[in-house]
Amino acid sequence: MTTSATSGTGPTENAMRRALKRARDGVALDVTEAAVLLQARGADLDDLTTSAARVRDAGLAAAGRPGVITYSKSVFIPLTRLCRDKCHYCTFVTVPGKLRRAGHGMFMSPDEVLDIARKGAAAGCKEALITLGDKPEDRWPEAREWLDAHGYDDTIAYVRAISIRILEETGLLPHLNPGVMSWTDFQRLKPVAPSMGMMLETTATRLWSEPGGPHHGSPDKEPAVRLRVLEDAGRSSVPFTSGLLIGIGETYEERADGLFALRRVSRAYHGVQELIIQNFRAKPDTAMRGMPDAELDELIATIAVARHIMGPAACLQAPPNLVDSEYARLIGAGIDDWGGVSPLTIDHVNPERPWPQIDLLREQSAEAGFELRERLCVYPEFVQRGEPWLDPRLLPHVRALADPETGLAVPDAVVEGHPWQEPEEAFTSSGRTDLHASIDTEGRTSDRREDYDHVYGDWDALREAAAPGMVPSRIDTDVRAALATAADDPTRLTDDEALALLHADGPALDALCRIADDVRKSAVGDDVTYIVTRNINFTNVCYTGCRFCAFAQRRTDADAYTLSLDQVADRAAQAWDVGAVEVCMQGGIHPDLPGTAYFDIARAVKERVPGMHVHAFSPMEVVNGATRTGMSIREWLTAAKEAGLDSIPGTAAEILDDEVRWILTKGKLPTATWIEVVTTAHELGIRSSSTMMYGHVDQPRHWLGHFRTLSRIQQQTGGFTEFVTLPFIHTNAPVYLAGIARPGPTTRDNRAVIAMARLLLHPHIPNIQTSWVKLGTEGAAEMLRSGANDLGGTLMEETISRMAGSSYGSYKSVKDLIAVAEAAGRPAKPRTTLYGEVPDERQRAAAVSDGHLPELLPVLE
Repeated sequence: MTTSATSGTGPTENAMRRALKRARDGVALDVTEAAVLLQARGADLDDLTTSAARVRDAGLAAAGRPGVITYSKSVFIPLTRLCRDKCHYCTFVTVPGKLRRAGHGMFMSPDEVLDIARKGAAAGCKEALITLGDKPEDRWPEAREWLDAHGYDDTIAYVRAISIRILEETGLLPHLNPGVMSWTDFQRLKPVAPSMGMMLETTATRLWSEPGGPHHGSPDKEPAVRLRVLEDAGRSSVPFTSGLLIGIGETYEERADGLFALRRVSRAYHGVQELIIQNFRAKPDTAMRGMPDAELDELIATIAVARHIMGPAACLQAPPNLVDSEYARLIGAGIDDWGGVSPLTIDHVNPERPWPQIDLLREQSAEAGFELRERLCVYPEFVQRGEPWLDPRLLPHVRALADPETGLAVPDAVVEGHPWQEPEEAFTSSGRTDLHASIDTEGRTSDRREDYDHVYGDWDALREAAAPGMVPSRIDTDVRAALATAADDPTRLTDDEALALLHADGPALDALCRIADDVRKSAVGDDVTYIVTRNINFTNVCYTGCRFCAFAQRRTDADAYTLSLDQVADRAAQAWDVGAVEVCMQGGIHPDLPGTAYFDIARAVKERVPGMHVHAFSPMEVVNGATRTGMSIREWLTAAKEAGLDSIPGTAAEILDDEVRWILTKGKLPTATWIEVVTTAHELGIRSSSTMMYGHVDQPRHWLGHFRTLSRIQQQTGGFTEFVTLPFIHTNAPVYLAGIARPGPTTRDNRAVIAMARLLLHPHIPNIQTSWVKLGTEGAAEMLRSGANDLGGTLMEETISRMAGSSYGSYKSVKDLIAVAEAAGRPAKPRTTLYGEVPDERQRAAAVSDGHLPELLPVLE
């Protein structure tokens, strides 16, 4: 029996009375009040459920389905019953020996899976619920051997492959429950499943960490790990199912805390499609076989409190097979869904509890005043939202089964397979393809996307999350001593000394910049290098939800565009004609572009201009390409290199600290994945730049961590060509328009960052680049006096910073760049991407066209 964490007795009458009144009045509850209400019984419980049902009814009316309770007609596919965890209540999981003795493989074979799915389709089912143990190959050699023998790198690869076959050969929609997933796993699986899920179960860490706890010895049951999964699902715009398992030893306060944790995630990302409140049922042959089942009143109270905490818009489910025909009480407590119900397969997690007949559910629902309606595995709200919640490759499969008016299932829809394929005509020229030129003359159509209010997540929740990270650190270290260390040997700077210098101002900052400039001179000499290059941003359609980005547009926005392959190649050829040695190509994460699109882009440029260096595809684009094709990052980069990729930009780094990253961006790759991409590229001989965008919700301590990370990578791989500073352009950035970010870095910040980049990356990354696009001519010259030695490129076109509000144009002539160097009292010298000598022929071509590029680079339609 669950007990109060604060005492062995229940709440006082006054505490219960106050909490019930607040619930009746619709006042927001806190954890303490929720814990009190979880203990409501008798008349108090009736009071609680009555108010909860009112909240539910208001939500259903607002959603356009008053008096409707839903379910999903499904088949249960236990893909593998092996698991690396050891939950003390679980009978689903088994061991290899038992599987062998029963004549089963370590995983269900594709034929076994498809046989169940086909029978389900014939019976009118529309969901394939794929459930399995967590990462069995990490514990069981037999699982690893099965995967190797069948050509799969890991369990997730098999889940992806079998999901595609289910879609193509049966028409069922996969709902995936593979346990704990990484951010990259979500990218791999999102194109093959419209929804996924994982129960949070509890936030009570002690139930995992203490011997004898139900989750002790189970690495995937650590609450912090499971909350991270829920957050990554939200960041990846995956409709996600989660919930609590009640009665496993948690206190009422811990149970309430779990509900509030689920609300926080739901509020932040709007991606939790349903919450399951599941009652513990003891099973024989488990360590918890002697523990009493969670009582029905416990379940009813938890459902009602969940409804009050989650609000009217939430979808709440309680499995009907885990109660003894007490369906009316579940409805009365505030549920609006019965979950997946199968006319064909058993509940493999609770095999002793058969599903109720659908006709019985319909009858019982009607007696409670509700109409039973069928939904898909993905909830109707997400069906109607479409992008970015549903991958374009899934849309035909979902639309074949969904009512376009309601988003619910069409009960008598024909369930049949459809091809799972990339959208056709991915590289059709569309939209404002002259934006690279007209951005300087006509500007943006508006200062923000039309979906500004919801594509980035919840701004209020983000504001709360950002506040702690923006508090400056207290600095006690002697700046003079730190300056002395920097002048003597910058490699000896401690973190405390470095942090003190990153905060330097006034005469101390001047001294710091002089020291950095001296180190620059000794490391790379006086030459200020630059490159004749052209930026080609091949599309700005993107749904990743980066909150600092003003470049990304929906496909229907007025400023959206996508270039054709011919247009990309034409722009590269134009650049070659006017002396360029490089094209830098990046684009939005367009949902219609296949993972092979990047190969096509590189190949198109190389075929048109064989001598052009292709510097392209940020780590985010690399991961997008790899996950869309089902390739590993290494395999994808190898194929990209074969297609013509020469080096990659080290953009998408922003700040390599997830505390900051998850404020700046909703769905971009985490720090560890960025590091994996660049280190893998370096190992394959694909060099990269490195970058840092600063001056938003960051602090100098984050800059220091970023520099240390880059230095470690460079000492390991030697693959960075340079470090590029990217001051945050705030004007049209959503995170600034929402009042969260500050208006870019100050001049002090810029000087300190350049100087400390020079010192902290010395001697491993010798080239430090400043950005004339973001700082202008005078600002760039000042950075050259503070430790920088490179001005970047002529660019010829620059859309990303200009869309954000930069006022320094999209093109600098060679003469302009030479003038910036001269303003800093230094000579200028052209370079290649890898900082080599530029052939005389290229220099002559650049000289002939220099200063005339706007006329020589007409807009290509």
